[in-house]
Amino acid sequence: MKIIRIVLTLVILILGFFLYKGIKDPINFEKEKKFRYSKVIDRLKDIRTAQLAYKSEKGEFAPDFNTLTDFLKAGTITVIKQIGNPDDSLAVVIRDTILVSVKDSLFPGQPWRIDSLPYVPFGDGARFEMQAGKIEKGKVMVNVFEAIDSKPFDPKQVLKVGSMTEPSNAGNWE
Repeated sequence: MKIIRIVLTLVILILGFFLYKGIKDPINFEKEKKFRYSKVIDRLKDIRTAQLAYKSEKGEFAPDFNTLTDFLKAGTITVIKQIGNPDDSLAVVIRDTILVSVKDSLFPGQPWRIDSLPYVPFGDGARFEMQAGKIEKGKVMVNVFEAIDSKPFDPKQVLKVGSMTEPSNAGNWE
């Protein structure tokens, strides 16, 4: 009788442990996924910002990370400074065009962000897959780009920004 109680107590403890683990593991997975995906989303937003700056100067998106990082490190963007109110008919409006370093404008004091741009956070050296090109939308050629997480934490939810089939630079998390 005493042996049966000890065996049943052990079975109850083991089953309780597996029940606890069965509940806790998915919670831990979601917590870790949320943390990792926040870092991946931040990097994808940086890629989008860099691509939009590249397009504003070059008229198209960068086809690869080498081209994009070279532009970020050594390129300039045009900034138009306006003094005066253009809506006021009596005011004198002065427009001045200046060139500003891309890295100082987009990533001030953080040059490491440019070098880490192609790499997936927590991806063990994996790189984002990026491509750029043109698609026809309503008889108009539109420049597009897409950057995809090549090593997602959850293969069921792959994060990306932009699209090669639609004229959009939105992320699929937005």
